[in-house]
Amino acid sequence: MSKNIDIANPTRTQAILNQYGLHAKKKFGQNFLTDVNVLHDIVDIADITSEDYVIEIGPGIGALTEQLARKAKKVLAFEIDEQMVKVLDDTLAQYDNVRVIHQDILKVNLPEMISQEFEPEASVKIVANLPYYITTPILTQLLHADFKWQNIVVMMQKEVADRLNAEIGTKAYGVLTLTIQYFAQAHLARKVSANAFNPAPNVDSAVVKLVPVKPVVEVDNVDKLFTLIKQSFAHRRKSLWNNLVQAYGKDDRTKTNIQSALLKAEIDPGIRAEKLSLAELSHLYIALHANK
Repeated sequence: MSKNIDIANPTRTQAILNQYGLHAKKKFGQNFLTDVNVLHDIVDIADITSEDYVIEIGPGIGALTEQLARKAKKVLAFEIDEQMVKVLDDTLAQYDNVRVIHQDILKVNLPEMISQEFEPEASVKIVANLPYYITTPILTQLLHADFKWQNIVVMMQKEVADRLNAEIGTKAYGVLTLTIQYFAQAHLARKVSANAFNPAPNVDSAVVKLVPVKPVVEVDNVDKLFTLIKQSFAHRRKSLWNNLVQAYGKDDRTKTNIQSALLKAEIDPGIRAEKLSLAELSHLYIALHANK
């Protein structure tokens, strides 16, 4: 089959799978996107230009990578599946602005990699069809990594996408929601039917665009703030007080310090974490930090 036909064309996708004896591997959360229109939309949503350096996660057989390569200055794609890396050498052979790296994105030092692969002050965008089973860890790592990015456009399970902008007090509101709020503003850009994939997953998907924002409350150590947030949500049905005592200790001095911090942050000890905003949790962190 002609290599001028898009990789995502259903017929060419199947031909590539047949040629290499490939099948979607559940352990890597693989589903091959076979709707070219969806891919065009993803590239448009990310607003990819010839000045952009793009990081892609999980290129698979290269369907999205190909569309990115046609618009971007350079694409750096991270693929965990060694078999797919060999396939990509073939499917993306005509694109000299793509570099595929055989590595687990969760083990990559992205700031270091960007400094090695991209020009200084490069316009960095991240685009990916994320494996559903590790969507949250990948998003968390990307947002906590110390480098500047213009936007992040990712496809994920629709149910996870709904959690990004969950309302306070709802079941979906949690650590992921607060992580997004601290670093970015999330926009649900489009829904994607399960029928757009080969094989079709059991759920529908959504394309989400993240745009960086300034935190509502600046803290001295973001990692420590989110340690506190995770501790506060450790047992969702327990009160904030119980979760904090569980995390920090039950001795009288510790309890006094926690009590003092809650009073200073004007937070009811009996409240549950899911009722607290990012600003309130940030003020609680500052108060606790002041008390060491």
